[in-house]
Amino acid sequence: MSKTAAPAALAKPAVAAVVILPASLTVRDLATQLKLTPIDIIKKLMANGVMANITQSIDFDTAALIAEELGFQVQEEKPEVIEEPVATLSSMPKKVEYTPEELARMKPRPPVVTVMGHVDHGKTSLLDAIRNTNVVGGEFGGITQHIGAYQIVHNDKKITFLDTPGHEAFTAMRARGAKSTDIAIIVVAADDGVMPTTREAIEHARAAHVPIIIALNKIDRPNANPERVKQQLSEIGLEVYGGKDEVTVVPISAKQKIGLDDLLENILLVAELADLKANPDKLSIGVVIESRLDKQQGPTATMLVQEGTLNVGDFIVMGETYGKIRAMFNERGEPVAEATPATPVVITGLSDVPPAGAPFEEVESEQEARARAYERIQARRAKETKSAAISLNDLYAKFKEGSVKELNLLVKADVAGSLEPIVSSLEKLGDGNLHAKILRQGIGAVTQADVMLAAASQGIIIAFNVNVENAAEALAEQEQVDIRKYNIIYKLIEDIDKALKGMLEPEYKDVLTGRAQALKIFHVKKNVIAGSRVIKGTIQRGATAKVMRGGKEIFTGQLSSLKRFTDDVKEVAEGYECGIGLEGFNDLQEGDLIEFYKKERVS
Repeated sequence: MSKTAAPAALAKPAVAAVVILPASLTVRDLATQLKLTPIDIIKKLMANGVMANITQSIDFDTAALIAEELGFQVQEEKPEVIEEPVATLSSMPKKVEYTPEELARMKPRPPVVTVMGHVDHGKTSLLDAIRNTNVVGGEFGGITQHIGAYQIVHNDKKITFLDTPGHEAFTAMRARGAKSTDIAIIVVAADDGVMPTTREAIEHARAAHVPIIIALNKIDRPNANPERVKQQLSEIGLEVYGGKDEVTVVPISAKQKIGLDDLLENILLVAELADLKANPDKLSIGVVIESRLDKQQGPTATMLVQEGTLNVGDFIVMGETYGKIRAMFNERGEPVAEATPATPVVITGLSDVPPAGAPFEEVESEQEARARAYERIQARRAKETKSAAISLNDLYAKFKEGSVKELNLLVKADVAGSLEPIVSSLEKLGDGNLHAKILRQGIGAVTQADVMLAAASQGIIIAFNVNVENAAEALAEQEQVDIRKYNIIYKLIEDIDKALKGMLEPEYKDVLTGRAQALKIFHVKKNVIAGSRVIKGTIQRGATAKVMRGGKEIFTGQLSSLKRFTDDVKEVAEGYECGIGLEGFNDLQEGDLIEFYKKERVS
């Protein structure tokens, strides 16, 4: 049956039952009154154009319309109205369409949830509260190992939680091509509000196109101000009522265990409407959540199965690591024989410790697993693996190929007065086919977090009058992330505009080819010659020279002469001495370092 087919109508009562409804009630209360599930009521509301979640209040007219459509007789009562926390339906993940043959093999699976947020806002407390509330008395305290993921059961339905260190780990998985999360829970303290780390977590979830639920924590505190938090969320584009990105806001207190059922019900609601399914009857695939080297068991990894069923004795390969599963354990350290889709397990029997975020796949034999791992090692050594990173220079070509439709940008500037006009101008560039999209904007230096987000989103970083942290620069080189530095706004806007139109000129960078140290200074006619030793690389005629003194650059120019003894030469290799003359510069001193560069086109 097609996904678009209308759902089967709910059975109407044989004899119209009478229900008495108040002037206002929640979706959950209406479901209880009609003896139906909240999902049934929400689907009816959606069919009538009303978007509401379990805890949202609806008026009598709306409730009566739904009840009458279901065959009930409705009467109104006028009790005191009890206000419930108001929230709207979270952004839904896009349903995957399957063929009838594929659909026949698909079965419902639990949702996979990642919890993120500011360090002091209660992320760990929330995870612990959910986990401990869900553990029966005899098992309490039996969770002996942290495996980075665990499952709970709520209303007879499973939910898998990923306990990652933060949004950096979440995005590191995306950067390796692993989509591990169905729903993102962003924890925000009601007494503290939206912090920079909160904004970053939201940006990472948005970039991954994952639906967001806001867990408004610490509502039990006397200085809690939920309305201020909702206003802050609105300011960054997350609207509780309509707007660009609708979100569900669930008031909770992890410490007092208030609102946990509401949060879990909202998770199940998003999962129900997303219609999450997987095929358990195939070779399994999934992702590595955590890994470590155990002194007794050797390399171990926490795996999240996404398709298929993983069994003890199966052969798997993940990147350059392979193995035959010797044993599997759940989060309580109990041995298990199999793991179905959306189930996390710890496995042993690996050849090495795999990186977190690496996708894994099951293969038919150990020989095949070993061969695939070896091929990947050889490919890495030969540097044949092509990076998915994108640069301004190849943007238009990738657009023509159909592999990119928007230019993701992260903009960092020195002051707000520069940032605002830059972002405003960039958002106006392009057209319906290819346009610029601002993933992040901020004040200050380019950080590792910026580079990780750019790598995961195939984005480009714009640095206006700001530095790039050393660690961020090294990571950008490793991940091949394009960082563009500017100090003139119109030049920045012009380059992005040209890139979107396919008119950007090739970019060149200086590559260090050699370095020499001046040992003795000679005056020959009107010129100064530095008797020097090449201490690194090779000096070649035609290279650009930079004179460094006391760690500062004092001159940039061309070679006027390069000699070995009395002979002019084209190049001098490392370890040899030579005479160096610079065009238009006669202030060379003993001890000066002279660096030599050549221009190379940025690919």
